[in-house]
Amino acid sequence: MVKALILIADGTEEMEFTITYDTLVRAGIECTSAFVPRGLSPYGSSDTSPPLAVCSRRVKILPDVTLDPLAAGPEKYDALVIPGGMGGAVTMAGSTEVQNLVRSYYNHPEKRIIGMICAGSKVAITAKLPGQPITSHPSVQSDFSVAIDFDYREQDVVVSDAVPGKATLVTSRGPGTAFPFVFTLIELLCGKEKRDEIVGPMIFPSGTVTGYPL
Repeated sequence: MVKALILIADGTEEMEFTITYDTLVRAGIECTSAFVPRGLSPYGSSDTSPPLAVCSRRVKILPDVTLDPLAAGPEKYDALVIPGGMGGAVTMAGSTEVQNLVRSYYNHPEKRIIGMICAGSKVAITAKLPGQPITSHPSVQSDFSVAIDFDYREQDVVVSDAVPGKATLVTSRGPGTAFPFVFTLIELLCGKEKRDEIVGPMIFPSGTVTGYPL
């Protein structure tokens, strides 16, 4: 079975997390959500283990596990997904564990998928991924003007296989592009037929963009 690890933290954008998790499951992908902790959180705290993630609009989500780098590597999962939401993205971008995890997926000899959406794309910079086509929420676009090696694009979804033999990097812009983002992940992981199978029963309005045309 195809497996995906989806990170979450206090301040994560709930639409980007839940739409991705839910839609991947619909495609038969086994998902695990992993909480990335930080110090004192302005969003509140929880006595549960793993702790409740208090998302950007104060929606509380109980992750499956707390991030354990030894149990989260590319030997166990086919894809790593990093949602946005500025609070969560700052935590993940500043986490040495997340940076190392992203590099391990990127460099794994068996090709993996790394998905980043909205401000989550900031992790590509702090993890020091090679410069390549990328997108993000416009609020963090200026970060990529400093990281001059990246080819910033204002597209709903950007798919990059810039470095042969490395992971495919899929980036997207925000909550409104979460469906095209996750449909792209499904197509890469499971094929176009599976993506189309999932899209139909969800009954999108006529003319809605539902995935990157691979």
